[in-house]
Amino acid sequence: MAHGGGGRAMRDLIDEVFAAVFQPPGREDQARLMAAALQEPGARLAFTTDSFVVTPLEFPGGDIGKLAVCGTINDLAVGGARPLGLSAAFVIEEGCEIALLRRIAATMQAEAKAAGVRIVTGDTKVVERGKGDGVFVTTAGIGVIAPGCEIGAGLIRPGDAVLVNGVLGDHGATILAARGDLALSSDIRSDCAALHRVMAAALAAAPDLRAARDCTRGGLASALNEMAAEAGVSVEIDEARLPLRDEVRGVCEILGLDPLYLANEGRLVLFCPADQAEAVLAAWEDLPEAAGACVIGHAGAGTPGRVTMRTAFGGQRIVDMLVGEQLPRIC
Repeated sequence: MAHGGGGRAMRDLIDEVFAAVFQPPGREDQARLMAAALQEPGARLAFTTDSFVVTPLEFPGGDIGKLAVCGTINDLAVGGARPLGLSAAFVIEEGCEIALLRRIAATMQAEAKAAGVRIVTGDTKVVERGKGDGVFVTTAGIGVIAPGCEIGAGLIRPGDAVLVNGVLGDHGATILAARGDLALSSDIRSDCAALHRVMAAALAAAPDLRAARDCTRGGLASALNEMAAEAGVSVEIDEARLPLRDEVRGVCEILGLDPLYLANEGRLVLFCPADQAEAVLAAWEDLPEAAGACVIGHAGAGTPGRVTMRTAFGGQRIVDMLVGEQLPRIC
């Protein structure tokens, strides 16, 4: 508990585990940032925040630190923003291993560096044993939206194509298997990845790109419902086009889960005019974060806010918002 008491032990923890890795640009109570991009006429600041409570803290393909950095970058990227700086606040349970904290910090720094963004400020708290669950991480991020970049769900129009940047459900299936409660054995790895390059390529390829959203909790189905409701359009997707691994399908069949609602941490759904969809797919061809990208459906002029799926048997089913929680503590 002394590591959260505000004294020498806390200073040592911050210096040796976090500051030594993140190398913040100062030791004031706030980060002071300047960016030439902000000086451009018409440039706007984007700001987001998120908390991460995943169990287990480490899993195939990532850990809670990678989730925190990539998730925050993605929330900025899908709005057309280039990330500039992140904050990171840690709530640590008494008894948490210092070695684990070092691994999480190293992962966070590696992901931030790869995305060209810095972790510039943060906070550390320690709670009593049994009052937390290892580590909780809260991040915030700021980015710059370039002049002239206007995207948002309200801009979606009937006829627009619906694209995803890769196979769906890997993160949710990975977490489920990693917990070990159901004796599932799988080689699936989380899709956790930063999507700033995916969005930058799409924006360059599709000048009339309408909107994008990352498919995290609630999966593809919830993201589509939110966007369709905001745009006042219908959306139809094709089950035969959905990119799913056989392993994910198998896990879902065994447990009675719907892969449309499984969480993703490196997948986005994007709307653009149908005649620009192929250009987006071509721009994604050389990006590993977009392996398996495809068009899965289109927006329509049907019942506003309704999402449907053309099934493999030729029928249609309504794809509603997730009710309740399919899998808790997923991200």
